Amino acid sequence: MLTNNHVIADCSSSIKVFANQEQAAGAGVVARDATNDLALLATGLTPVASAGLRESVRQGEAVATFGYPHTDVLASSGNFTLGNVTALAGIDDDSRFLQISTPVQSGNSGGPLLDQSGNLVGIVSSKLNALKILETRGDLPQNVNFAVKASLAARFLEENHIHFARGTAAGALKPEDLADQARSVSVFILWIGANN
Repeated sequence: MLTNNHVIADCSSSIKVFANQEQAAGAGVVARDATNDLALLATGLTPVASAGLRESVRQGEAVATFGYPHTDVLASSGNFTLGNVTALAGIDDDSRFLQISTPVQSGNSGGPLLDQSGNLVGIVSSKLNALKILETRGDLPQNVNFAVKASLAARFLEENHIHFARGTAAGALKPEDLADQARSVSVFILWIGANN
């Protein structure tokens, strides 16, 4: 399983992953890349599906996310959201990231950013701190979110000798079919640390 390093960075003991609301499986950290905020987990799960990695994406392209934000109050089965690639770089022109308008919250980190064909084009990583910008700039930004580019994920997988399929932009899926695809390639990660 591919996720963000910050999702499992503070884990001091066990990691559990849940797929399709089935029984939890244990997971272990195989590799980390703190610089690019990526981590690779090994699990006992058999994947229902996997997404091909598409390493190039265009500004304005439609994208979707799937994740498990605020599962203590929102749906534990996951949330699917639609948006666009708004910029091909992150904060201060950081070329490792895409800026996306797809709404994300805490709990979306490590989840897939998919194109309309169901290919992985990024890994959701963060959002702009709107309150901090309000305090420092007097403006409340809306929907400014970021994902690690799939090209970095591809390099990370290659460096760790993990085989993956490459995706191409093909026909667009209907949103409901894309949501099914997104759910099938996603897992909920729960870790138990010293402070949890």
